[in-house]
Amino acid sequence: MNAPAVTPDPLHLILGDEELLVERAVRTAFEAARLADSQADLTRVRVTDLTPPELAELVSPSLFAEGRVIVLEAAQEAGKEIADAVISYCAHPADGITLVVVHTGGGRSKVAKELPAALRKAGARVTECPKLTKPADRDAFVRNEVRAAGGKIDPEGVAALVEAVGSDLRELAAAASQLVADSAGKVNADAVRRYHRGRAEVTGFAVAEKAVIGDRAGAMEALRWAMQTGVAHVLVADALADAVRTVARVSAVGRADPFQLAGQLGMPPWKVKKAQGQARGWTEQGLAECMQVVAGLNADVKGAAADPDYALERAVLRIVAAHQQRGR
Repeated sequence: MNAPAVTPDPLHLILGDEELLVERAVRTAFEAARLADSQADLTRVRVTDLTPPELAELVSPSLFAEGRVIVLEAAQEAGKEIADAVISYCAHPADGITLVVVHTGGGRSKVAKELPAALRKAGARVTECPKLTKPADRDAFVRNEVRAAGGKIDPEGVAALVEAVGSDLRELAAAASQLVADSAGKVNADAVRRYHRGRAEVTGFAVAEKAVIGDRAGAMEALRWAMQTGVAHVLVADALADAVRTVARVSAVGRADPFQLAGQLGMPPWKVKKAQGQARGWTEQGLAECMQVVAGLNADVKGAAADPDYALERAVLRIVAAHQQRGR
């Protein structure tokens, strides 16, 4: 006999302006709705883009009773009419609808400022998402992230991580999760320093240089940091393509003086010399495979792939694997 489905909270108030925490709270509300109805869909809209009739349509029960999650963003900017409409709805929420109101806590009008109190009075589930401005709060966030990932971190490790990454919660969360995975769950200052060394210099070319010499761990570490520090997907893809093409061209002409080859290949001597070192061990078949990989990657990062992060990761792993075929 199946257990009865848990009815999700019909009203949620997400209060604060820490973006990562707000996004997590929205996701939690949506996941709760999906537990009750696997077909529940999600609609996000700024309050300032809504009229009362449009809100009424959004929160009207579906003819086929499908679950819906409606997220009203920037509720602190609501004008009087729409704020009154939200308050009126909260007094009598509809079945099958989860209304999530995201509010910073302030407000440009009296009624917008009153929205949080009205939602609390209506019994909304409240999630506080304030900016973490105090060092102690950031330290606690790091400890909680490491614990949630299944690891432990000592005070020196917390201090080193915050110093290396800064105060951005998204980067702290990503780094904490990756450090747990890379250090068998025990994170300390030495582990943080090893992982973060050279982080500021990570570029698409750093990823490419590691990939074409078959350094799987180094390439993946560089790729993770490139993505987390905002290096554009297309720049990483271009760097991989340039590195593979350069190695292929230099490998094809054989060993010779870099200064003599520079004119022939149209490259600076230093680039020819570096590519000669990178070309050691490559087979023609491996390089041919990589040329196909980077050609496909160019299309993937420009919209062909649903997930460009995954497309880059897959391409790097395929390049490393092709390099490792040399001994077969």
